Amino acid sequence: MAKSSWTPRTEILPVKIELQLPGVSLGVIEADSVHVSPAGPDLAALLDQVCDRQRAQWTQETLAEAPFTRAVRAMFRSWGMDPSKYRPSSEALLRRVVQGKGLYRVSNVVDIGNLGSIESGWPFGCYDRSRISPPIALRHGAPGESYQGIGKQTWHLEGRPVLADTAGPFGSPISDSTRSMITESARQILVVIYAPEAASAVSLDQAITNLSLRLSQFCHASAIRSEICA
Repeated sequence: MAKSSWTPRTEILPVKIELQLPGVSLGVIEADSVHVSPAGPDLAALLDQVCDRQRAQWTQETLAEAPFTRAVRAMFRSWGMDPSKYRPSSEALLRRVVQGKGLYRVSNVVDIGNLGSIESGWPFGCYDRSRISPPIALRHGAPGESYQGIGKQTWHLEGRPVLADTAGPFGSPISDSTRSMITESARQILVVIYAPEAASAVSLDQAITNLSLRLSQFCHASAIRSEICA
């Protein structure tokens, strides 16, 4: 397994995200010189290992009552969202894993984000930084706003939690847009961890560290910087 060269960077911070919704802390990670490709054998083995562990630990019934599931659902309710109707992406991934279907295999970057999501139980969003124009805010979608969702038809956004830049919404802890999705041409990436406000700083720091190490190890990322917006 390749040795990671990642070390924390504090002199340069990633883009700040304005929080206009309650009950959430965001882990924000940016990285440069990223090589996007299918997951290699070492990452594939890690994905299988974590999926096996989560499948052995949870059932559909116990997953619904897990503390992280309840916390994320409470976060959604604080935004006026019914989490049983609009399922958080993390819960959807974990339900898939518990059912024995495993994680979708998309690319090394997206797979690493999904891996962190099923470990923490929190939604992760992975975005092509070059397609985003700050300032960025986490807010409710406005009347008439929509975007083309990844693997979905048009996603109507009014009243739903969205990440938005100067061009409008591009991401969500439910389903992201095709505008900012990770493709093999991406070289600069932005990852956002949507953690419930009650989550401990230690657990969010650990999620950020794990993600940063894996981006370095499996995606050859450099100049990784991170911050917590709370």
